[in-house]
Amino acid sequence: MTLDALGHSRYVSLTTYRKDGTGVDTPVWHAVDGGELYIWSRSDAWKIKRIRNNSAVVVTACDVRGRIAPGAASAKGTARLLEGDEVARVNKLLARKYTWQFWLVAGPAALVRRGKRVHTGIAISF
Repeated sequence: MTLDALGHSRYVSLTTYRKDGTGVDTPVWHAVDGGELYIWSRSDAWKIKRIRNNSAVVVTACDVRGRIAPGAASAKGTARLLEGDEVARVNKLLARKYTWQFWLVAGPAALVRRGKRVHTGIAISF
């Protein structure tokens, strides 16, 4: 199944679409739970703005630089934005998958923000 293959990949390329239909690829961390794929991003990121305009996305397994190998697992889906307590759940899922790497990135950023949440979760259904 594609969701299983995506769940085992270290990174995925998230393709979101501009108003003119042009796709924009972004390599991101992700976690799979309950038949959905979850991503965490800053609330002011362009991918969040594009999802607000168009919820159609494509997710493809990739490397840290966003390079996609031939035959990599890929799936079209529909994204929805998560706020509040749902973002905390996404944080836990990502922390479980990426362990120390997640806290190395998220910890210092939380100190700078003084605990204020400026992140949005993304849930993708296939």
